[in-house]
Amino acid sequence: MGGATIVGMPVTIDDVRAAVAGLPRTVEVVVRDHVKFRVGSTVWVAFNPEETEMGFAFPKEERAALVESEPEVFFLPRESDLRFNWVECRLDALDEDRMRELVLDAWCMVVPQKLWPMAGR
Repeated sequence: MGGATIVGMPVTIDDVRAAVAGLPRTVEVVVRDHVKFRVGSTVWVAFNPEETEMGFAFPKEERAALVESEPEVFFLPRESDLRFNWVECRLDALDEDRMRELVLDAWCMVVPQKLWPMAGR
């Protein structure tokens, strides 16, 4: 994964919506002022109420290395969420290509492998 240099404009929640539009089984919900994307009951992307931070499905085994490699971009979830395959990031530190890679990989973690081609995997 690349560094935190923003090539284009920082992403917004609307950019994420556009990136996930049409992904099978995906539903957008609002829970306690948090926008979340689900497949069934599994949340795979979520935003803080200010929509400045995004959490997403990510392998637990790999997240410490991700956070350590780019602490200006990524951070661990709150302690009660450490049991989940989850990591968080600052939206203003991502460009659209990086965001798309992260959210499509997150979606692939929660759907059957036969659907992965829908995300270009």
